[in-house]
Amino acid sequence: MTAPNEEIIYIYKDKVYLNITNKCPCACTFCIRSQKNAIGNASNLWLDHNPSFEEVKQAVDKFDFSGFDEAVFCGYGEPVNSFDVLVQTAKYLKEKTGIKLRVNTNGLGNLINKRDISKELCDCVDSVSISLNCSDKEKYFETVRPKFGIVSYDAMLDFAKKCKAHTNSVMLSVVDVIGEEEVAKCQQIADNLGIFLKVRKFSN
Repeated sequence: MTAPNEEIIYIYKDKVYLNITNKCPCACTFCIRSQKNAIGNASNLWLDHNPSFEEVKQAVDKFDFSGFDEAVFCGYGEPVNSFDVLVQTAKYLKEKTGIKLRVNTNGLGNLINKRDISKELCDCVDSVSISLNCSDKEKYFETVRPKFGIVSYDAMLDFAKKCKAHTNSVMLSVVDVIGEEEVAKCQQIADNLGIFLKVRKFSN
């Protein structure tokens, strides 16, 4: 069965997003997908299967990217769970549209793919946004609930460092629901790494 175009590409605010997988090694307590089936103009972001590159390419070909300055790999799953499709799609989008590309990721890509994907990822997109979420590994484990266990936090920070070595356009992000004190601690972590911290507003 082919995934409908509107499940793969959707618009949220002024950006276009690519939903290439629903697989994710985390179960964040604040994750929007636990509250609704879609955001933006999408009717349903739950895929009945992981779309192939050909399916994503078909969706890309049907979508009008004019008027958008950025396309973001971010949907109801962790995009690097379909890393080969992500890379192929990024290269195709660049050739076809020249649009700027960003990946929103939980930063566990090296654990997911069992190898260092940081350079390959940074080479095919313009920017990488990594979810920091918490200021220490215990809070992270309780909030993000990664299947890889307590080592996930350090793996995420290591991934951020590796990405920074390959691109200047890397950022860490937190959602404001964690509170001002926790945001301040996360800011210090980001400052120590020399990486910009983006504080995102929680929306439901």
